[in-house]
Amino acid sequence: MTELGRDFQDQDYRTEARSLGRTLIRWKHQIATWHTAHVSNGPTEAANNLIKRVKRAAFGFTSFRNYRIRALLYAGKPDWDLLATIRPR
Repeated sequence: MTELGRDFQDQDYRTEARSLGRTLIRWKHQIATWHTAHVSNGPTEAANNLIKRVKRAAFGFTSFRNYRIRALLYAGKPDWDLLATIRPR
């Protein structure tokens, strides 16, 4: 990874390619770890994106309960038994 990053930093390359080379060198350990473990934060980012979409769609809701129901419906297959047990802070 380091060698590839250094190759991209050659002055013959455009600014964007040199920037990519610096990024590859800076993130070489994380990139190598991903190729070893194949673990990412994709599922967490997906859940966060869903929550933000629901929040935008529910703009103006005055009740946390209504907001929570909307979030559960967007997520699909809600466990309605848990709805009454969760209280907002």
